[in-house]
Amino acid sequence: MKVIIVGCGRVGAYTAASLARLGHDVVVIDKDPNAFRLLPHGFSGRTVVGYAFERHILEEAGITEADALVAATSGDNTNAVTARIAKEVYRVPDVVSRIFDPQRAEIYRRYGIQTFAPTAWSAGRIIEFLVSGNIEREQSYGNGEVEMIATFVPAHLVGKPVNDLRIPGEIRVGLIVRMGKAMLPVSGSTFEEGDQVYALVHQSAIEKFQRMMGWKA
Repeated sequence: MKVIIVGCGRVGAYTAASLARLGHDVVVIDKDPNAFRLLPHGFSGRTVVGYAFERHILEEAGITEADALVAATSGDNTNAVTARIAKEVYRVPDVVSRIFDPQRAEIYRRYGIQTFAPTAWSAGRIIEFLVSGNIEREQSYGNGEVEMIATFVPAHLVGKPVNDLRIPGEIRVGLIVRMGKAMLPVSGSTFEEGDQVYALVHQSAIEKFQRMMGWKA
């Protein structure tokens, strides 16, 4: 995966370094060349000096081939402009933007831009969002504390009670789509083969949900 990280502060640098260690092609943009000192020695990605909302800088970073962009500067306006350019002009599939003002978050999401607040998300959550192939996020709520995740029921849960995929206060199934029809699970509901599950998951319980689905050991 080719990822562009905009802003080489603590979140941006950690995200870039972690993705590079996972073998992804990473390019970091920052207006201050001294910011790249936060990257670890031997960082395998590239760095570009400049303002990311300028198209020639984005193109130098390779945005026309990018699979994802993370706008993680300290400025909401810079992040918003960069994210919208990436999504609307260059059609980057996954765009994530840091947001300090939660009231703006819903506006950004309308443009298909996933937002994260520093108090609610960590660099690790950004990485999990970008690299997880099993999860399709339909919506997030608040500052990203709770997400609705859509996925298909795994074989080991077929025939099991829906409550087997529930942890009070952390994970619960809100909706099941079965043979094209939506249903709200009730006490005694069981999963059937082919069910599409819409689960509400607290951001702190994403790994628990993955283990319950059999995606992680």
